[in-house]
Amino acid sequence: MKSRFRSPLAALGLLAFLSNCATTVKEKEKPSNTSQSISMPAVTQARRPDSTGAANTALDARTTGAASGIAATPATAVASDAASAAALAADRPDPNALSATAASAEREREKKLSTADYRQMLADADATLKGRPRNATALLQRAKAKSYLKEYAAALPDYTSAIKYQRNNPDAYYNRGVNRLMMKQYKAASTDFATAIKYRPDDKESFFGRGVARMQMYQYKPAVADFTRAIQLDSTYADAWEYRGISYSSFDKMSEARRDLEKAAKLNPEAAKSLRRYVGNADGRAAIKPAPAPRTPRPMPAKK
Repeated sequence: MKSRFRSPLAALGLLAFLSNCATTVKEKEKPSNTSQSISMPAVTQARRPDSTGAANTALDARTTGAASGIAATPATAVASDAASAAALAADRPDPNALSATAASAEREREKKLSTADYRQMLADADATLKGRPRNATALLQRAKAKSYLKEYAAALPDYTSAIKYQRNNPDAYYNRGVNRLMMKQYKAASTDFATAIKYRPDDKESFFGRGVARMQMYQYKPAVADFTRAIQLDSTYADAWEYRGISYSSFDKMSEARRDLEKAAKLNPEAAKSLRRYVGNADGRAAIKPAPAPRTPRPMPAKK
């Protein structure tokens, strides 16, 4: 089966799609003979899911504020721990987790780090875990560092351990979801993004991530719903407009596909390539229809 996803690299190096196909089709939404083929958008300025996370990069909440990075007093740390424990017991979102806006900013910051920085993250986390092997923050930081270094299989146990000790942290689920996308575990990735949404329902990138996972499984209508929610949260989210347009074209909603892809092209000129590919040009020329087969995403190599 030939591939139908081309490389989508976000401005700071978010996702690129490999050549292997998704192997699971869960719904009766596999492309029809008249459906447009799918390939993921090229370089855009919009954010996409990656191996970063919004968790505090400090390894000990007793010395650094979980959300702000400002030094915390022992009394504040104890109160914070108590609030976290109460939320965990009640299965509510961790009150120390970042907001969706702050999470996006933290992801952007971490994406700018170098390979040496990621290795330092890994070393710092290892040092903390030697004395505190159940430190959820350190486990998450080590997992993210491994993901950045493209050690996806090695990162997965750390994400799972972090969730074991802090099961209401949306950042851990979001990052494990992305890591699972890299490993082509699309159903599990979709579940992780869904849990991230449960604990942070206004995170557009979690909706986008679940939409991508669903596209990998040919679940285009549910993917449309996820991209729609991402657009509702951020009307300038060019990638969400583009991917929703591509999803529409996959089950022959061509007027909707054109509308979304034209909107995406206005927000990001690179999306004009998808407009031509999936719905044809304004002059009436037909869209290109290569053989279908989605690929799995991976982060762009870290800067040296």
